[in-house]
Amino acid sequence: MAAMAKRTKRYAYGTAPGSNAYEGSAARRLERASVAQPRPRVRPRERAVARPRVWVREAGRVSVFAVTGFLAVAVCTVLLMWSYVELTQLSSQVVEIKSEITTLQSEEAKLRAQYELAYDLSDIEQTMTADGSMIRPGESQICYVDLSSPDSVELFDNETAVSGMLGLVSSVKEIFGEVVEYFR
Repeated sequence: MAAMAKRTKRYAYGTAPGSNAYEGSAARRLERASVAQPRPRVRPRERAVARPRVWVREAGRVSVFAVTGFLAVAVCTVLLMWSYVELTQLSSQVVEIKSEITTLQSEEAKLRAQYELAYDLSDIEQTMTADGSMIRPGESQICYVDLSSPDSVELFDNETAVSGMLGLVSSVKEIFGEVVEYFR
């Protein structure tokens, strides 16, 4: 504390208290303090990064292959559209034909019924017997078939047929004999 007391009583360069000398000593202290403390360095301003210069390629000629490719795609597109148009037309024609078929089938059924009704066999028989071109069959000309018995098959044994290889040889001889007789 004594050292501090000495400092406070001491005046700079013999000036009296309350004068501008006190303030001057403070300015000197600040000068000394600024010398002791380095000032922050001002960084030089960095240049902005320049964009690299891009060289633009000049427009060249149009490639023959590109034009050919585009033309091929265009032709395929036109052909596809044309096939869709044809498909639509054919579909509509199929629908029309199917409706015609159903109407024709119904007309066919009606005409068959009219045809069956148009020819009455009893009328034809009376007309033909009336002018004498057809006569009624007599009792001796009529044959009746009895279909009331069930169907049956009768198997007759052929005693002259020979079995096995002998039967094969004999049937070949018979066929050969018939061929020879045919050409005589």
